Amino acid sequence: MRTLHSLTRGRAGPLRAGLAVLTVAALATVTACTTSSSSSGDAAGAGSKVEGSGDAATAVIDPATLQTNAAKVVQQTPKPLQADRLAQGLVPPTNKWFSSLALGPEALPVFAVPLSFTEQKTGFGFGVPKVVTSDKAIIGGAVSDVTVTVPGVQSTVVSAYDDLTVTLEQRGSGGKALGHTVLAQGSPSVTFTATDAVTLGQNVSFAAGEPPTVTVAGRTYGLLLDKATASDTGVSVQAGGRVTWFAVPDGGSAAAMASSVAPVTSGKTAYAVSGDSATTTLTYAHEGGGDGVVVAMPHQKTGLAGGTTCDLGTFPSAYGTLSVCRGDTLTWSEPTRAVTTQLDLGKLSNADKATLADQVRKDVAETKDFPADTYFGGKALYRSAQLYQLATQLGLEDVATPLKAKLVTQLDQWTDPQGCAKRPAFCFVYDAQGKGMIGLTPSFGSDEYNDHHFHYGYFLYTAGLLAANDPALVAKWQPVMDLVAADIAGTGTKGLFPDRRAFDAYNAHSWASGTSPFADGNNQESTSEAVTAWTGLSIWADTTKNQPLKAEATWMLAGEQATALLYGLRIDKSDPVYQGFGHQIFSLTWGGKRDYATWFSPSPAAMLAILVLPASPSSAAYLAGDPDRIRAQVTEATAGAGYGQQFGDYLLMYAGLAGQQDAAAALKEASSLDAKWVDDGNSRAYMEAWLMTRAS
Repeated sequence: MRTLHSLTRGRAGPLRAGLAVLTVAALATVTACTTSSSSSGDAAGAGSKVEGSGDAATAVIDPATLQTNAAKVVQQTPKPLQADRLAQGLVPPTNKWFSSLALGPEALPVFAVPLSFTEQKTGFGFGVPKVVTSDKAIIGGAVSDVTVTVPGVQSTVVSAYDDLTVTLEQRGSGGKALGHTVLAQGSPSVTFTATDAVTLGQNVSFAAGEPPTVTVAGRTYGLLLDKATASDTGVSVQAGGRVTWFAVPDGGSAAAMASSVAPVTSGKTAYAVSGDSATTTLTYAHEGGGDGVVVAMPHQKTGLAGGTTCDLGTFPSAYGTLSVCRGDTLTWSEPTRAVTTQLDLGKLSNADKATLADQVRKDVAETKDFPADTYFGGKALYRSAQLYQLATQLGLEDVATPLKAKLVTQLDQWTDPQGCAKRPAFCFVYDAQGKGMIGLTPSFGSDEYNDHHFHYGYFLYTAGLLAANDPALVAKWQPVMDLVAADIAGTGTKGLFPDRRAFDAYNAHSWASGTSPFADGNNQESTSEAVTAWTGLSIWADTTKNQPLKAEATWMLAGEQATALLYGLRIDKSDPVYQGFGHQIFSLTWGGKRDYATWFSPSPAAMLAILVLPASPSSAAYLAGDPDRIRAQVTEATAGAGYGQQFGDYLLMYAGLAGQQDAAAALKEASSLDAKWVDDGNSRAYMEAWLMTRAS
């Protein structure tokens, strides 16, 4: 979320807001999903069980239909991406962990856990970051313990990418390929393959042995050589030969790693949703070497598949202790939670319903004009959609009917394929250069692909809610809204969009910055708005009866919720990485660090609220739990200022999750909260309804 600031945060523009490699060795999994019938009064299919599976090759929205509909939308590139370091024919990899290697004015460090990697003018450097914990941050900045010089290199381009890996081609005079380097998330190794014979330079000398090793600043690195020979001055590589450098984990040995590490060539993701869990499987393709090594992050270890052997040691990271496992696959599961579009007002007393009805009428009457940009405009649509839902539940047809008509009029504008040919705002264009849908009034760098999932989740949520059980609205809105959905979550679109633009399967969360112009990697601040994005996608999938999209949305939602808790709201202070950290939460996560901070405010209230808002009806399912933790977090957020401050409304709503008495106390406080502290994406009626349902 963005409030009271014009900067682009980690989620937006030049100050805030990765990459994937094309040619994924596509999985052949066939998507087959089933959803049960919808519950009465809720959006179609909301809250139902989901069964399904998919991968990067699975088209969750028909690509031919997307191509046809995209051709009908106004074609315009509001802000061209600088993609000098991207090979021709590749879709710009915005919002990826490695985006800066391909996009923007210069290549910056990236974090392929457990390694950091830095492109250099003469080659590249890599290493295991040294993690430092302070009162307000855990930092594992990029290091180049080992630097490699590629003779004659004049440029480096991203030549391929997929779900897990990125391939960099080192080029010499005239663009001639000298070789290529592959790095992968979850791999402790980096591999260079020579096009022609070459002697690579190194900043350190590897001691002879099986394998050759060197220790730099306490970290040992080893070498695997294929048609290559190491010397004190470097490594001589034959044409087609290969050099793989790997880091040795704490508690591990170079010999054990050398027998297991295999040069990674590509990677792929598969997912399956069944019952109450979503399962992710990452598979690494490799050539030669051992059976493979994969590195598990804390969120993966909590649901790691049985039979996984993680006995090779550990690595430190800003996210906690990493486990080093044998094999070329990594499989783990996370819980799924039901999606709903409404609060349960069934237990409210008649008096509470009357009070709530009066407030709904007042809030609707005081609704301001809709903003023209996709962030604040999307939030305003969402706010009114929640008021519409409350009015419907309370039987206020005289309020609900005109409010729905007003919302329909707004969405009619946004979903007009030729809207941007008729007016300068309230419309989308298709950007053929950047490969995406862009609202013509940019905000927070949305014209360079910052924060699209934050913005578009509000549109999908609102459209899905209003069009549920209304085939005419679906038919009218679906051509553009499916393009909006594909912009943030499409797969198998035949180059129309990047696959799952923002969601990172390995990290199980999204990245907000389009081009990631930061030395600490990509970042994400508002985990709760990311959760809302996949909630909105799920609702839209229900409404359009798109079962593959529903399965994908459910899988991404499970991952986003799990990591939002583990790395933001429910940090495990038993992990040594937290020793010295002085707060209850992390509000801003990066590839190489985690901050108790926001892009827009130093207030503790903002740091907690950015993990809570907009608190949709589905949010309580993952935000609730551990009442003492919630109380302690609210105490820290309100210290010195109470609830009479920006985001006081969301702090009260979060406080209400601690228990019935907490909700009753928060409701009493909410009744006197100054209107200026009710967020523009919220309403007093919705805040009070949220608390009433928990105090009853």
